Amino acid sequence: MAYGSIVITGASSGIGEACALHFHGKGYRVFACVRKSSDGDALREKTSDRLTPLIMDVTDPESVHAAARSIDRKEISGLINNAGIVVSGPVELVPLQRLREQLEVNVIGQVAVTQAFMPLLRNGRGRVVFIGSIAGRSALPFTGPYSASKYALEAIAESLRMELAEWAMSVSIVEPGAVRTPIWAKGLERANEMLKEVSPEGLDLYRYMLGKMRKAAEQQAQTASPVEDVVKAVDHAITSPKPHTRYVIGREAKIRILLNYLPDRRRDRLILKKINAIKEY
Repeated sequence: MAYGSIVITGASSGIGEACALHFHGKGYRVFACVRKSSDGDALREKTSDRLTPLIMDVTDPESVHAAARSIDRKEISGLINNAGIVVSGPVELVPLQRLREQLEVNVIGQVAVTQAFMPLLRNGRGRVVFIGSIAGRSALPFTGPYSASKYALEAIAESLRMELAEWAMSVSIVEPGAVRTPIWAKGLERANEMLKEVSPEGLDLYRYMLGKMRKAAEQQAQTASPVEDVVKAVDHAITSPKPHTRYVIGREAKIRILLNYLPDRRRDRLILKKINAIKEY
């Protein structure tokens, strides 16, 4: 059986790398977008010449268009928009430049990539898959910047799905809860760096709740879904005759969806009660 070609952003680690290895193993021609050549070399060591690393920074338009122009074919069968970062912290204190960076990578970057590769996707009646998050349907304290980016991605995916219906091109969004990938460790490092930019007086206002949320994140990491669960959903979105529009991944994500059916203030009280009950030792 002949397989098509797939473009995957953010393929250096985590979900992106797992998807690249998975589809390469199935026989696809994989174009794995990474920011550093060393990451591309690492992927090639695990695969074959059916995987081509593309150096791309989703926030650099010329980089994105150069990657699209470098593809040696007239069509692709799928685009997996996975590149993303995590910016977290109290909305009152988040430096605006950090917020802009969050939206630039997680939202504008995804649109830039989709636009650049759309001619190849349309030629191949290809499918688009966005790696979203349950944070795009349910925000928690201190996740405002990250959740904002994922809520925006929900809107982008929904609009694009209807816009491409004329060409029978499927658009799906995957909505995992916590997943065992390096993104959360990177997000914690980023949060620690950001807090250095915050005044001690401002930080004192939120120190108690930040401690609770940090402990909650540690506990959540212990029950996070394996990355294979996300890859399975992406595979279905790319290959199934009837792909879903949304894929909710993990017990935590499903519980948070159910909480959305409650009145807002009741939902808030339940979440805050659970956070405040967390022991920090």
